[in-house]
Amino acid sequence: MVNKSPSHIYHSALPLSPSKSWLRECYSLELSKVVKVVKGLPAEWGICSRTVSFDQSPHVLTCLRDLIAVGFSSGKITILDAITGICKFVLSGHTEKVNSLTFSLDGTLLASGSDDTTAILWDIQTGGIVKTFHGHTSLVSSVSISPDGATVASGAADCTIRLWDTQTLECCCVIDEDINDITTVTFSPTNSQLLISASNDSTIQQWDINGHQIGPTYEGNYVGFSSDGAYFVSCEGVAATVRSSGSGVVVTKLQTPGDYLRCCCFSLNGKLVAGAASYAIHIWDIASLEPHLVKTSIRHTNYITSLTYSSSLISCSGDQTMKFWQIDTLLMDLAASGSESAPLALASVQFVGLDTNNGVAISTDSAGVVRTWDLSTGLCRASFHAPTDGFVCGDAQLVNGRLTLVWLTHSKICIWDSEKGGQTVDKKIVDKPATTKYLGLKISGDGSKVFLLEDEYIQALSIQTGEATGWVKLKGRVRLGSRMRSKGGSLVVDGSRAWVYFNDAETMGWDFGVPGSIPIPLPNVSLGTHRLAFIEGTMGQSTCVLRVEDTVTKAKVFWLYGEYTTPSVVQWDGQCLIAGYNSGEILILDFKHVIPQ
Repeated sequence: MVNKSPSHIYHSALPLSPSKSWLRECYSLELSKVVKVVKGLPAEWGICSRTVSFDQSPHVLTCLRDLIAVGFSSGKITILDAITGICKFVLSGHTEKVNSLTFSLDGTLLASGSDDTTAILWDIQTGGIVKTFHGHTSLVSSVSISPDGATVASGAADCTIRLWDTQTLECCCVIDEDINDITTVTFSPTNSQLLISASNDSTIQQWDINGHQIGPTYEGNYVGFSSDGAYFVSCEGVAATVRSSGSGVVVTKLQTPGDYLRCCCFSLNGKLVAGAASYAIHIWDIASLEPHLVKTSIRHTNYITSLTYSSSLISCSGDQTMKFWQIDTLLMDLAASGSESAPLALASVQFVGLDTNNGVAISTDSAGVVRTWDLSTGLCRASFHAPTDGFVCGDAQLVNGRLTLVWLTHSKICIWDSEKGGQTVDKKIVDKPATTKYLGLKISGDGSKVFLLEDEYIQALSIQTGEATGWVKLKGRVRLGSRMRSKGGSLVVDGSRAWVYFNDAETMGWDFGVPGSIPIPLPNVSLGTHRLAFIEGTMGQSTCVLRVEDTVTKAKVFWLYGEYTTPSVVQWDGQCLIAGYNSGEILILDFKHVIPQ
């Protein structure tokens, strides 16, 4: 699509790019002039934020702050800028595949281990070799630098662990008792005296700096510490086990859908664990009361060989790519209570509403969950269950912090006032023929009334009591059609006044301001149209498109092709457009920056 029509980058890709992506940052000025996306990430956007491709397959990677080191099968090591992904320099010294890389905590040194049986200590400032460590008789599978920078540990397939002094550059200790081929060696990030190893026989052991085994033995063939050193995670076939570093007590055991784990790591805040199995990455939330799998991403086309966390999760694969994954932003929506959070909705969205004066959007879904969204940030302010499941909301209004919902069920109109603690007021609708159609349900701006539009009547009912406060028999058929959404539908409400569009394009209105009295007809007036108009695409057509047009110049201000052009519900107020989808996603577009002056 980009090759055939580059303009779509600006009209579709840029407006929907993730809020923290480099693409949005690079084009922030242009986007501020075009359209502002406040809320709504498509299912696969915002997860993989960047892909770096190589001319050969990366085998291992590590990162520290603004640097990424990538090791290749050729023996070369590439140092990349973690922000831009641009290569800073290449380290040449190994003659065979690089198996392991690790930075010192101060970022001045890099250690590497290779199939060529050597470990090398590099000076990152100069790119030169500080020392090549010889001594292993088989491939070096893992290396680690102690947090004080004094010791380098190397583990090999020769069933030994060697400790190297970074001052004398000599081997100061060899561990070769009761261990198998080493798969992982790693120092605690907070304790230079503690080293953990994992072997091919699925044995995890702990060692002190003098090579003495300490503590019990655990199961696992890969091991990694949390950034604070309080926990370590081990791969055990199709499971990952998190243990306390001090006591060894199992904190939680995480199961994959059945895939064999190759490696795993903690997020920097210690709340997430990511594991790589075959082509997939599994992410678990371990901070909740019940740790659980929250995301599985299958976006590589070959085996994932290494994982590491920086500000994002980074993976490399035999498909010759390295990918950056923005995981944390997709898992939670912050709630109004502050630190609490609520999972993203998965049930289909049944209603969306806008209250741009208060900067709020409202949504309900088929599971009966109601959410209020902050238009400025796109975050969820609050979420709660409505009193009935599977309902279709007719309208919602937030007045002085009080949320009111109205919906129809068979012959009843249901009013739910959050100020009454979720109490519902059911009001039986006046006698009607079986063929009566309900064409609109709107709450007045002050939240005191709800207006019900049928094919023959318009009624006003009290929110407090559910009693009818006035009704009018209509003359003529009410106008319908998706294009009426750009004007608020067939029923438009302003305070105690309500207008109805008819098939002959006539508009009639009444003032229901005096309870118990006959509504006062209003002079025929043109409600006017917004300078920008939303036009919904037609379902089932290959050219289906969601677009916003300038009603004066007829120019297309914004259009979007593909899956997100067919929302299940939509509302447009001339400034913001909110769309809800059967997938549970909600998209909000803010056009106030492009409204012609």
